[in-house]
Amino acid sequence: MKPKIAIFSLTGCEGCSLAILELEDQLLDILGAVEIVNFREGMTERSWDIDIGFVDGAVSTPEDEKEIIRFRESCKTLVAIGSCACLGGINTLKNYQPEDEYRRYVYGDKAIWFPTIAARALSAVVKVDYELPGCPMIKEEFVRFVKCMLTGRPFELPDYAVCVECKKKGNLCLYEKGVICLGPVTRAGCDAICPSFGSKCEGCRGILGHEALCAAGVNLREQYDVSLDDVLADFRLFGAYQEKDLP
Repeated sequence: MKPKIAIFSLTGCEGCSLAILELEDQLLDILGAVEIVNFREGMTERSWDIDIGFVDGAVSTPEDEKEIIRFRESCKTLVAIGSCACLGGINTLKNYQPEDEYRRYVYGDKAIWFPTIAARALSAVVKVDYELPGCPMIKEEFVRFVKCMLTGRPFELPDYAVCVECKKKGNLCLYEKGVICLGPVTRAGCDAICPSFGSKCEGCRGILGHEALCAAGVNLREQYDVSLDDVLADFRLFGAYQEKDLP
């Protein structure tokens, strides 16, 4: 029998779910190997007998909490897709503002209609089996993950920084231009798409571990006279929820 797949969305733009629909020819191959049983963006029928569930968006409302618990109970394997699901994403920016202020700014005089809680990554509420980070999720990484699941091969995210991909592409380092970039401390896998087009990396794939952070901090201080604190100041855009874990 084909594995039964579901795609769910919590609070977010649902761009990662749409990225799946944008796979075009590759999606046809995937559909030949799996059965999608629950996907609000792409079908009306729904089933809760699920082998692998993909979830985008952050846990940002009381309803999100209930939903992610239901998803976890219904899915044999649960996969967080995108920065919001994996890191909390830009939703977590609200955690650093007074609740009354951001609720009034977003909802105006209807704020009372929309309950809210501090935004969190999925892993803060339930057990997550795999993560596919990025804003949006990297489509090629999604395809690679699905192939690994179908063939029983192990799946792992890259354990090196975006800088490695940047150097492979022959890009001039943005630090040479005086631009502070999160590439030295951010997990690779995006093919350095932002620096390749002249924009700094903003950490949408999450920060590497403590050891890599410390090594990057020493290198940046010695080579460019930039402190790790200056680099991580930009991390709040996507990873505010994880700031507590930084050195």
